Amino acid sequence: MANKKFALNTQPHVAEIGDDVTLYFRPEVMGDEFLDSYGRLQETQKFLNVDLSDAASVDLSHVRQVNVELRVFLASLMLPESAEEFARWEVQVGGKTVSSHGEPEVARKAAEGRKGATVVDAGLRLPDRVLVELMEWVVELYGGT
Repeated sequence: MANKKFALNTQPHVAEIGDDVTLYFRPEVMGDEFLDSYGRLQETQKFLNVDLSDAASVDLSHVRQVNVELRVFLASLMLPESAEEFARWEVQVGGKTVSSHGEPEVARKAAEGRKGATVVDAGLRLPDRVLVELMEWVVELYGGT
């Protein structure tokens, strides 16, 4: 009888960006969870006809929307503390934060019906090229390529 031992990652993957930013990604992600998240990102890119490798040739509003979806995708793979820093939309009333959300659509829904409420992107802002590099890295980590 042959035995085979399989290793599971137990330590977070670490992305160091510049000198000041460290993001922690989950040690393991179940295949379907990764594929569902990545599939949503790809659907958005296809729907808006955006090629992240040639962002200069597309409508800026489409690039912005894909940028948001990319941040949501990456945050879904991070440990909670990093995700909250990286992708956060706050509902503010009178300059005060009344709630914080990991997706802009959830924040917009929370703001509905609140007089004077606005949604503010309060997450970590990074250059598009860094976001694309992070995406490629996590696809390699979790996608098994």
